[in-house]
Amino acid sequence: MGLEEKLPSGFLLTTVEQVAGWARASSVWPATFGLACCAIEMMAAGDPRHDFSRWGMERASATPRQADLMIVAGRVSQKMAPVLRQIYDQMTEPKWVIAMGVCASSGGMFNNYAVVQGVDHVVPVDIYLPGCPPRPEMLLDAILKLHDKIGNEKLGAQRKKQVQELEIAKRRQLPLLGQSGAAS
Repeated sequence: MGLEEKLPSGFLLTTVEQVAGWARASSVWPATFGLACCAIEMMAAGDPRHDFSRWGMERASATPRQADLMIVAGRVSQKMAPVLRQIYDQMTEPKWVIAMGVCASSGGMFNNYAVVQGVDHVVPVDIYLPGCPPRPEMLLDAILKLHDKIGNEKLGAQRKKQVQELEIAKRRQLPLLGQSGAAS
C-alpha cells in the first residue's frame, strides 16, 4: 500500500524538476536551417498532415534569438559552417540540435573538401536523423525523442553532476580498435 492510495482522488504528486521538464519539452521553438533537399521534407513536416504545432512547436523561428532547437537539414559546406556556428551561438540556453539527413550527419555521398563531414564538427548534435532524405514522419519521431530527452534532463546542481558523470564515463571508454575481438 503506497502513498498514492491514501491520498484523496484528484491529488497530483510530482516534482518541480518534472514540471519544468514537461514545460520545456512542450514549448520547443525550432530555428530551421535548411541547406539542401532535406529542407523540403522539413517544410513538409509543418503542413496540416504532420503538424508541428501538436507538440508545442507553433512557431518556426527565422531568428536564432527566439529559438532553442536548431534543425540542420542537408549538407553543410565549409563556407556555411561559420554561419551555422554563429547562429547556434546566438540561440538561447538551453539549446538542442537535430542533424537531419545523412549529409548533415556524416557528409553523405559528398566526401570532398567543400562539405563538412558531419555537422557535429561545427555544433554539438543531440539527435541524428538518418535518411536521404528522411521523411517528415521520421523528423517528427526524432522531435518526440528529443522531447523525451528534454523532459528527463536534470536541473541545477543535479544537472552539473549528471554532466560530470557522463564525461567521466566517456573518458573511461576504450577506443573500438583497442578492444578485443574488434576487426582491424
